[in-house]
Amino acid sequence: MLLQLSAAELGQLIAARPGSVDLPLTERLIKAHSDIKGRTPDKGEVASWNNSIPVVVKALLERGLDEVEVQVEVDLPHTNSAVDLVLCGLRPGSGTDSYLAVELKQVRHATVDPRCPIAVDLGFGDGKNKLHPVRQVQRYCEYMMRYLPHLREGEDRLMGVALLHNAKDSDVEALFDLPENDYGFLYTLDDMDRFGRLLTSRFTAASGRAAARALEEARQDPLLKVTDVARQRSVRGGGLTLLDEQYVAFDRITRHLEKTVPFTSFDVGLFYDAAGAHSPAPDPVRKRVYILRGGPGSGKSAVALELQRALGSGGRETVLASGSHAYTETLREIMLQTARQGELSSKRRAARRMYQYFNSFSDTPPDSIDVLICDEAHRMRRSSTYRWTPKELRDDDRPQAADLIRAAKVPIFLLDDHQSIRPDEVGTARYLKELAEDSGCQVEVTDLEGTFRAGGSKLYQSWVQRLLGLGVSDPVTWRSDGKTALMVADSPNDMEQFIRARGLEGATARITAGFCWPWSNPEGDRLVDDVDIEGWRRPWNVKPEHSVPGAPTSDLWSTDPRGIGQIGCVYTAQTFEYDWNGVIIGPDLIFRDGKFRVERDGSRDPAFRGPVDDTIVDRCVRNAYHVLLTRGVAGTLVYAVDPATHDELRRLIPGSLGLQHYNGSQPRLTAEGSQLPPAFSRRHG
Repeated sequence: MLLQLSAAELGQLIAARPGSVDLPLTERLIKAHSDIKGRTPDKGEVASWNNSIPVVVKALLERGLDEVEVQVEVDLPHTNSAVDLVLCGLRPGSGTDSYLAVELKQVRHATVDPRCPIAVDLGFGDGKNKLHPVRQVQRYCEYMMRYLPHLREGEDRLMGVALLHNAKDSDVEALFDLPENDYGFLYTLDDMDRFGRLLTSRFTAASGRAAARALEEARQDPLLKVTDVARQRSVRGGGLTLLDEQYVAFDRITRHLEKTVPFTSFDVGLFYDAAGAHSPAPDPVRKRVYILRGGPGSGKSAVALELQRALGSGGRETVLASGSHAYTETLREIMLQTARQGELSSKRRAARRMYQYFNSFSDTPPDSIDVLICDEAHRMRRSSTYRWTPKELRDDDRPQAADLIRAAKVPIFLLDDHQSIRPDEVGTARYLKELAEDSGCQVEVTDLEGTFRAGGSKLYQSWVQRLLGLGVSDPVTWRSDGKTALMVADSPNDMEQFIRARGLEGATARITAGFCWPWSNPEGDRLVDDVDIEGWRRPWNVKPEHSVPGAPTSDLWSTDPRGIGQIGCVYTAQTFEYDWNGVIIGPDLIFRDGKFRVERDGSRDPAFRGPVDDTIVDRCVRNAYHVLLTRGVAGTLVYAVDPATHDELRRLIPGSLGLQHYNGSQPRLTAEGSQLPPAFSRRHG
């Protein structure tokens, strides 16, 4: 949140001053934005503060609601999305806490995309459709209700509106076709009297400070992880409320299917047409391919799982494929856990049908699957030929992606351009788009720009990319935005103590490392302590083809509590997330001359053996650490084996772990910033 003041206090800040371009309120918000988010606001944000917030403040003051508290730019829990305004006060009659979420739009004209009623052109001139303002605020309210229990403690505590204060009804007429509800009503310039009546129906003249404080200090439910979403797929919304461009993409795809793709193999009762069960897609001209691109934690897997849930419940055959063994087997295992007595065999067959691998479609008949969702598509291989492929079926020249596009009436690819980690992984949005278009397909690329990981910190995501030199500028010192913790551990032992302590508190916590140590087979029933750092020795997670008593299989390392006892590699950690993330940077990545440099000789990854070009190794190593550094939801700890690299991390990251004594008690590991706590300073000053 950038600012919280009463309507009366804000009223003193919205009077223009001679010679000043911005309102006093806007100047204050610009400073707060720069201090909290580490960047200057864009022109659209500044214009909204100058022109839109005063409209709401004046509406409150005109109706005597001077003491209603106004929160500006309120962050949604665990994500980088924010509500423009949240008004806080007391409800007339009952005196209970009352809240109104307001999305402000300066648009004067708006048109709806004829292909999708919730995608609109708001006249910004960037050529991009946005989520319908009413649906946007509806989803924001649903998200707040999901993660803020305080809003669920009383009936009708939260309401949402989209306020288009510059537009007349006739200029945005198409927007009114979308159904409204208590979480989303549309108001325009023609509706300002009606908006004022809404304010008096929601708030009394009493102070809203206590209600605002209650909301700000409210407990936040923990973020649902990918595995939680998978377990709750029977729940409406798939376990996660999709926001902004996530929801636009989801709605576009489902509507396209409703209009163009007939059913295939799922029996849907009276309406099942056996004769047309395997008919080709009705569009004889161009197949449509969807590519959803997003960074770590952008909700790609949540969109994939929600698409599969929604389409499957509607009777459409929807297969989710991946190149990740851990991800696929985890989803299969979750489905098996729902089996009732006598259903295990049928559930296992269904799980294998619903969750498959990218290399499973080389001989699948064309258009025989309604929808094929390819999650983790950055792990797409050059071809589906692998070491166990029979000689007579080998075809190294046919792209794996071509098999997937051919197999489905509607192929969907979800990927991150910076997460391919093997030399033969080629999945980028550009590669897939060109391949699909060369095959005569129509392609839609959607960028998922939000983030649900690292506390919703876009700043952390961009910082990691700068640190690793992934197509952006040089590394910079970390400046916390208050959403996620980032610390340096002085030793792997300190890191382990902290991670295990978080595990004992009930958080999910893991340590991962670059692939810089050998990975041995188990010795009988014991894992080998392969990761050896100056006498600190720990084992890798169990190899895929082995099992060891007391340790989870490699597929379940990220989700089984026993995984905290082993060091995870990138192949095990990718796709998953955990609350606390410890990362050991090995000798394959060292910091010299102001930036990271890949040292091929420091890697023990067998994928780099043989004639693999150095540029490919460089890409894979940087992408691997990009994966490892972006698994944490609450925070990340880093340690570098190379002393010079560790010193550089110390320079770039103010936060550190240290053993501190408190009032003569036993030492305990604490997360501290660059300064010692005052009590420590007084005793030892």
